[in-house]
Amino acid sequence: MNLLYITFGPRLEIHHQAAFSMLSFLTQKEHVHSITLITDAPEFYGHVRDHIELIAITPDTLKEWRGPHDFFWRIKIKALEHLALKLGEKPMVYLDTDTFLFGDGAALAKRLSTESFMHENEGALATLKTKTERRMAAQIVGKAFGGVTIRGDHAMWNAGVVAVPGTNNLKAIQLALAICDDMCAADVERRLVEQFALAVALAESYPLHAGADFIGHYWGNKAGWNEVITKFFVESYLRKSTLDKELEALRTFDFFSEPLRTRRSSAHARWVRMLDGLYPPKGVVYVTQPEGDVNRKKGR
Repeated sequence: MNLLYITFGPRLEIHHQAAFSMLSFLTQKEHVHSITLITDAPEFYGHVRDHIELIAITPDTLKEWRGPHDFFWRIKIKALEHLALKLGEKPMVYLDTDTFLFGDGAALAKRLSTESFMHENEGALATLKTKTERRMAAQIVGKAFGGVTIRGDHAMWNAGVVAVPGTNNLKAIQLALAICDDMCAADVERRLVEQFALAVALAESYPLHAGADFIGHYWGNKAGWNEVITKFFVESYLRKSTLDKELEALRTFDFFSEPLRTRRSSAHARWVRMLDGLYPPKGVVYVTQPEGDVNRKKGR
């Protein structure tokens, strides 16, 4: 398998998620041919630098990848296209940073020779219930995008994992790009456009299956997993663990103790905000600098 990640910005949790995901795959590195990272923050990947090909992306390239309709998540499809053009007909797996491999890499790699994967099937578009999905269905069902007429039974798949076999991979990815661009040109509700475009293109090109049996995707509990991952890396740092020791620890890691998704009522967030406003912190104290300490005031 040839893995692909995209990371942007200074938020450390994004980068430690990506590093943790990469390490989870490297525990079964005999099934990983390459790891490509496209990022504007290469300084955060020194720890895994020897195991990845790092592509530092420029603002100009990002602008180009967003396309004529300035759609940010079009860059996911463009990154897949970039890798397909580079690798040729080899299997590729795009991964959101909030993922990890917990299943059998050999079984995943074997199936990827003929099948495509996205994380999980969220249901036929016509049956989905959110306002965004209903509006999207009303805009596109029965119409053609990228040469594909959208049906109500075309499924919405979660795009935290996008795995494409080597056979005709560029054709499948460029079909997704054409569908995405046509939807943007038609001013379709954008929030799920790249996800749906990939789902339709892969379903039209290959057997499409769920990757959730192999890969965890904790989009619904990032706070919980960020705590787990921070603890893992802090302990590693304090113990002066090597990367090999981290991989050894991950081979016996308990990936099942923290949920992938949790749901709270929207009222919970409103109450938290209200209580924070009613009871702000008191007695806040900072370190004070001695008067006249010019060097400290200048940060020397």
